[in-house]
Amino acid sequence: MPHDTPLIATIVAGLGLAFIFGALAHRVKAPPLVGYLLAGILVGPHTPGFVADQALAPELAEIGVILLMFGVGLHFSLKDLLSVRAIAVPGAVVQIGFATALGLGLALMLGWTVAGGLVFGLALSVASTVVLLRALQERRLVETERGRIAVGWLIVEDLAMVLALVLLPALAGLVNGGVDLGSDPLAVSLGLDLGVGGILALTLVKVAAFVALMLVVGRRVIPWVLHYVAHTGSRELFRLAVLAIALGVAFGSAKLFGVSLALGAFFAGMVLSESELSHAAAQETLPLRDAFAVLFFVSVGMLFDPTSLWRDPLPMLAVVFIIVIGKSVAAFVIVRLFRHPVSTALLISASLAQIGEFSFILAELGVKLGLLPEAGRDLILGGAILSILLNPVVFTAFGKLRPLLERAGPAAPSEEVPPAEVAAAPEAPPPAEAATLAEPAVPTALADHVVLVGYGRVGSLIGAALQAAGRPFLVIEDADQPVARLREAGIETIIGNAAVPEVLALANLPGARQLAVAVPNAFEAGQIVGQARAANPGIAIIARAHSDAEVEHLRSLGADAVIMGEREIARGMAEALTAGETGEATQPGVTQPA
Repeated sequence: MPHDTPLIATIVAGLGLAFIFGALAHRVKAPPLVGYLLAGILVGPHTPGFVADQALAPELAEIGVILLMFGVGLHFSLKDLLSVRAIAVPGAVVQIGFATALGLGLALMLGWTVAGGLVFGLALSVASTVVLLRALQERRLVETERGRIAVGWLIVEDLAMVLALVLLPALAGLVNGGVDLGSDPLAVSLGLDLGVGGILALTLVKVAAFVALMLVVGRRVIPWVLHYVAHTGSRELFRLAVLAIALGVAFGSAKLFGVSLALGAFFAGMVLSESELSHAAAQETLPLRDAFAVLFFVSVGMLFDPTSLWRDPLPMLAVVFIIVIGKSVAAFVIVRLFRHPVSTALLISASLAQIGEFSFILAELGVKLGLLPEAGRDLILGGAILSILLNPVVFTAFGKLRPLLERAGPAAPSEEVPPAEVAAAPEAPPPAEAATLAEPAVPTALADHVVLVGYGRVGSLIGAALQAAGRPFLVIEDADQPVARLREAGIETIIGNAAVPEVLALANLPGARQLAVAVPNAFEAGQIVGQARAANPGIAIIARAHSDAEVEHLRSLGADAVIMGEREIARGMAEALTAGETGEATQPGVTQPA
């Protein structure tokens, strides 16, 4: 019996082709998202063959945006958000104004109306949530000072776009001869007739009410719910609770308060970040978050008509120039005026040099309301695709610009000790350009030493043992708090991801005696082990694993010894039980039975 399964077909085609083209992109040293976009173009309506459901794909992608922002909120706190408000708020407002003015100018040159130009400029001014956060996560910068500024900037842009989406119908009403299209749904239900000023005021009140509700009620209710579920001992229920909270708060905030789904999810994650269960919640959402984030890029590719590249090449080039150069220059100047270091200014500039989901929503609404011509929507979609494709190149180029800009002018006071690069632990190692915006790389002078990769719970214990034994060693770490502890202890530290060849090369592996890979991610550990064995065939390599398959994987890449945590726990428990019966002393760190 045949079944109509557009949802299944869209998911299978999207993820299947994204995997194939993502793998091919990785093979040719291009970012996987290039492959995801190509997959979307292939299943879109503008290319022959199978066409995925045009309505379902964006909704599936929206789930990825919700989970992504929820995950970012889990690594954020209200204190972090408020700490960057001094630059994020004025910076985002000025940058939006500058980009909107550039877009308006281009629209007027193309013969469009002022209202259409304003919509066009606003669409070019706001960065994509998914692209920005993916870029920060790949470079492990979400929790750094510069990463917090970028995320705070993004939140301000989201709030500005929420206001824009509410006010656009009112603007259309004025342009279309005073037709009242701008009434807020709440105002309509109450029978109120509000003007533009009233709608703006009501929107601000609703956003403030949502924020207050999340900070006053959400901070108590959401952690309590997760703690209650955690005490049931059911991991399945815990995972379900996390997803229900993320999606439920996002959907409820959009329906009841008119804020964006992404913003609602961010605040849900932020209020949960103060709980000790936040790390577990982040881990539970990671697989779905990555899968649906891929569908976001596929849905973007589906919207793109490749023929627009040669139909209107000059306007398209102008749009890309505004997005990649205009916005970046504005952001760089703003950040430097606030006396932040060049590295921070470049990171913010590179992060914002693209557009995405809010731009599509603005474009669709603008066309629907008769403000924006369809040609404007095509230019926005083309600009989004090209800017997303160019974004990794922009990061690399800006990283190479950094030394030139630092030599060209005096350094900001805050640049004397830049914040350490940070850790949001991606599933796969970041690309080689990940360290381009990091601190200046200095090779070690150590020889006949131990290289310790990772300084978390396991790595810190190894480091303490090496210190006690008087063994020379250095640590490769990229997480904020461990780096701070290492600096306080005076231990030589290379800041970065050891899976990046340029970072690992700083540890002088050819002259090292041993390598201890203490990171828990087996894929990342495998990259490190393989590179280390190639650099020094005689080095002794010890790694950690969580399963027999991971043990075999690391051994096949050259690890001499792989310690599996579960086996060591079982061995310690067995020794403790045996010692309890015989009265023998147990090993340090094992509690003697009463």
